[in-house]
Amino acid sequence: MSGYQIAVIPGDGIGTEVMREGIRVLEAIGDRFSIDFTWHHFDWGCKTYLQTGRMMPENGIESLKEFTAIYLGAVGFPGVPDHVSLWGLLIPIRREMR
Repeated sequence: MSGYQIAVIPGDGIGTEVMREGIRVLEAIGDRFSIDFTWHHFDWGCKTYLQTGRMMPENGIESLKEFTAIYLGAVGFPGVPDHVSLWGLLIPIRREMR
């Protein structure tokens, strides 16, 4: 059985619902094809920003580098400008994980 360590960042709003169902689909695929997924959940997003002033911790990018893949949901939240979620989470992850 092959295995994958997946960092899960559900994001905000509908992102959390979509991610939950996506994981169910991937688990079904894993069962069918003998693929083992280990999910590591990170509660990063706009709610985190409203509580801490950051979308993710300062060492967030470094902590993601150990994983096989990053499964990232939709981010965005009323009261948090789009540029905050873009530059605080999405763009740093995309730039560093090319």
